Amino acid sequence: MSDWLFDLGNSRFKFAPLEGATAGSVQAWTHGAEAMTATALDALPRGDTAWVASVAAPALTATVMELLHARFARVQVARTLPACAGVTIAYARPEKFGVDRFLALLAAAAAQRPVLVAGVGTALTIDLMDADGRHLGGRIGASPTVMREALHARAMQLPASGGDYAEFANDTADALASGCDGAAVALVERSLRHGADLLGAAPVLVMHGGGAAPLLPLLPDAQYRPALVLDGLARWAVHQRAPGG
Repeated sequence: MSDWLFDLGNSRFKFAPLEGATAGSVQAWTHGAEAMTATALDALPRGDTAWVASVAAPALTATVMELLHARFARVQVARTLPACAGVTIAYARPEKFGVDRFLALLAAAAAQRPVLVAGVGTALTIDLMDADGRHLGGRIGASPTVMREALHARAMQLPASGGDYAEFANDTADALASGCDGAAVALVERSLRHGADLLGAAPVLVMHGGGAAPLLPLLPDAQYRPALVLDGLARWAVHQRAPGG
């Protein structure tokens, strides 16, 4: 028997075994648990404790929780805490700070260096943290995918996907890709500049999320950690199991 980590996001369902204080090999369903076949659901792991983080809709979360309760002796749901494992959250009401952002900071804090954490999923989230684990706040914007979908919804002639980034595009699909990806990159770059001014040193850019990969060529100094939330969930689990945790 073993412990497993489960991250239920707005667009993906990911899980991995808990190995020490990090996530092991990650499995993922791109469109969430509702897209998993009956065979896939039956193949979900069983074990001692399921450590769960969810920002998905309540109905989908409830479905996954029911599945996990049938497969694990215990199910523990991660919640944002004002302070945990050396990380202190800036929000006056920490419970309003998304658990995915909280766990990403827990994972990034292990390196004990100033970081700017950018998550690219349904939303683009950006959070600044100093080397002592003090969260200094952040931003939430639309991801490039959501920007494209919003434009398509208001102007059907604009394609919802496709195109390649160019500094000055010469067709509509490329112009849309360039504008939406460029807007996200510009927000990250602005946050890096102001984060450096605030900290007195340049923070390391750490990126995660299903939409991060297309932005990486435009942010060549970024560190890409696709399992960052699961690694943070692993750190939260270890902290919870510790005496007094």
